[in-house]
Amino acid sequence: MTQASGTPDVPDLGRRQFMNLLTFGAATGTVLGMLYPVVRYFIPPSSGGAGGGVTAKDALGNDVVLKDFLATHAVGERVLAQGLKGDPTYLVVEDAGAIASYGINAVCTHLGCVVPWNASENKFICPCHGSQYDATGKVVRGPAPLSLALVHTEITEDGKIAMTPWTETDFRTGDAPWWT
Repeated sequence: MTQASGTPDVPDLGRRQFMNLLTFGAATGTVLGMLYPVVRYFIPPSSGGAGGGVTAKDALGNDVVLKDFLATHAVGERVLAQGLKGDPTYLVVEDAGAIASYGINAVCTHLGCVVPWNASENKFICPCHGSQYDATGKVVRGPAPLSLALVHTEITEDGKIAMTPWTETDFRTGDAPWWT
């Protein structure tokens, strides 16, 4: 019986396994590195504490202080601030010394555009497809299927405006909130 002798140009099995593992690891790392930003794009940012509120932020990222806010905005204005989960949310000035107890999420329920306040028509009008909402954010003309989401606004001990999730019945429609 003759024993087969290996040729010197064929690597042994250990070296081949090592090279396969190295190639697989490099390919896997590259694919995961490319997928990470895509996956992170679809995960919404957290709102901070569990079930708690967040302090409203202005366009520059500064906390909104009620006294300063009311000094620079007129009665009836709806002013954008950064709210829960970073969503643009309107703060409503009710009178010279107070804001409404609710804020209106500015994200259109049709395709997610930010809906601007049109003071001359006293309603929100979406620039993307023409959905219209009344002064409280209730849908009055489609194609948006639902009213704008609500949040509670509260004044903290240090005078800042805080927003908390709205979980009660929607006062505009009498229905349970669709956004919870």
